[in-house]
Amino acid sequence: MNVPMFDHEKLRAYQEALRFASWVEPVIEKLPAKLSARDQLDRASTSIALNIAEGNGKRSHPDRCRYLDIARGSALESAACLDVLVARQKLQAADILDGKTILLSVVSLVAGLIARFGGNVQEDPAPYGSGLVEKENE
Repeated sequence: MNVPMFDHEKLRAYQEALRFASWVEPVIEKLPAKLSARDQLDRASTSIALNIAEGNGKRSHPDRCRYLDIARGSALESAACLDVLVARQKLQAADILDGKTILLSVVSLVAGLIARFGGNVQEDPAPYGSGLVEKENE
């Protein structure tokens, strides 16, 4: 039986967002319930897929890009939550590597979608995480 697919389900960015949501679930479940970073990580990780889906359904390119930008922000927020949990010694750095790798893929894929629908003429950006970043304190 062929299961019908929505257009957003065909997007690699959406599939990777779901992969992260699946990866992060056992991590969230192991964290103390009262920990604010736990709740934040749960909401941010859910927001990625939801905003990709909703944005992909928008007809105007600015609306689509706005939702995709929120999805990208939620992916970055998820990565920051993982970092905070390591900094607070609730997780080990090695425990978050797979999750951050998935998030890096999500951010890159969503950035590509934004560039595609943004309509701006610009140079090709360096891939996210490529190390081509201006020095912050110079």
